[in-house]
Amino acid sequence: MTGADMAWVNTALTAARPQAMGALLRYFRDLDTAEEAFQEASLRALKAWPRNGPPRDPAAWLIFVGRNAALDGVRRLARQQALPEEDVLVGEGGDGDAEATLADRLDDADYRDDILRLLFICCPPDLPATQQIAVALRIVSGLSVAEIARAFLVGESAMEQRITRAKARITRSGVAFETPGAPERAQRLGAVAAMLYLLFNEGYSAGGDTVERRAPLAHEAIRLARLLLRLFPSEPEIMGLLALMLLQQSRAAARFDANGNAVLLEDQDRGRWNGPMIAEGLALIDKAMRHGRPTPYLVQAAISALHARASTAAATDWTQIDLLYATLEHIQPSPVVTLNRSVATAKVRGPAAALAMIEPLADRLSGYFHFFGAKGAYLSQLGRAAEAKAAFDRAIALAHTPAEAAHIRQHLDRLQRDAPQRDAPSPT
Repeated sequence: MTGADMAWVNTALTAARPQAMGALLRYFRDLDTAEEAFQEASLRALKAWPRNGPPRDPAAWLIFVGRNAALDGVRRLARQQALPEEDVLVGEGGDGDAEATLADRLDDADYRDDILRLLFICCPPDLPATQQIAVALRIVSGLSVAEIARAFLVGESAMEQRITRAKARITRSGVAFETPGAPERAQRLGAVAAMLYLLFNEGYSAGGDTVERRAPLAHEAIRLARLLLRLFPSEPEIMGLLALMLLQQSRAAARFDANGNAVLLEDQDRGRWNGPMIAEGLALIDKAMRHGRPTPYLVQAAISALHARASTAAATDWTQIDLLYATLEHIQPSPVVTLNRSVATAKVRGPAAALAMIEPLADRLSGYFHFFGAKGAYLSQLGRAAEAKAAFDRAIALAHTPAEAAHIRQHLDRLQRDAPQRDAPSPT
């Protein structure tokens, strides 16, 4: 197989994977069986597609071939739900008419729920966030265990065990395979959106020498969010989620300097922001706003949009950002939202008001790096250098990345430069 053949086949397999895996999961009702069926179909595609050309519908081809390859195993399963009835099984050469017919039936019947179910089973509430993301990357995105391990900076065997334990827990949790009603579908969408945003942040928050390995996670989250939006094109929360990701990712090239140090938003070179991503994000927000239903991701996206629309840091509409954070506090109250709002409050009403806003959060955010970073910044602006230094020292102790620690050290260095020379010797 030539390099060009490998490229288009891999692209087609990646694009078709969610639909094919979702349908196979519904048919077999067993995650491991569905995954093995898809892998077998993919191996056959690698041989057949370069020779015969791409099938009319790659997902339908993979569903048929994967199901046929696993029929012996499925007979041993007691619980199963058949795919739509058909008169012919498609072989590896592919029957275009049958594939198209199946694709139409899947689109009309179960396609949306198949993919939503596939994403949903990766994020049961009792599964830790890192395991949700790892399972989604393995099952939905098809990343290898080695690729996921590199992204999370752990050994391959440790990641293999983590994914195995997570899949066992998912199996024990008992996935509902019936088509969900409207309330359950909304709940599933919320759970999936939260998992995708966690996945995005795993990539977006990478700094220093982890960027190359973890940044692709942000791009994968955006790809999956686009898939969700194609399935649910009138859902404002999914529009908001994708817009938020795009607007944040648009700043990726300007977030770190040549030495890998974090660059604050107000100091970033806005000429390096990605214009097409910003334009797409703003268009999604405008479309979602027409639904008249503010949702958490949509409000956060609107906040990012105000930063994106400002030609300079000084032109930022902090008053409007403060109001949007107040809305977010109302619909999704949390100490982190209040902490984030305090940044806008400091710009609008000064550091004393911002400090008063976050002081009641001290107990709940006692282990949160950003709380002490913000507290130190407000204390420093108020001239309370000793207290600011104590807050910054605590922030460094809680830093998760070298970039976070380096950012706080810059504050400490500034404190030291600005401090009066109390200990200087008296002139003689």
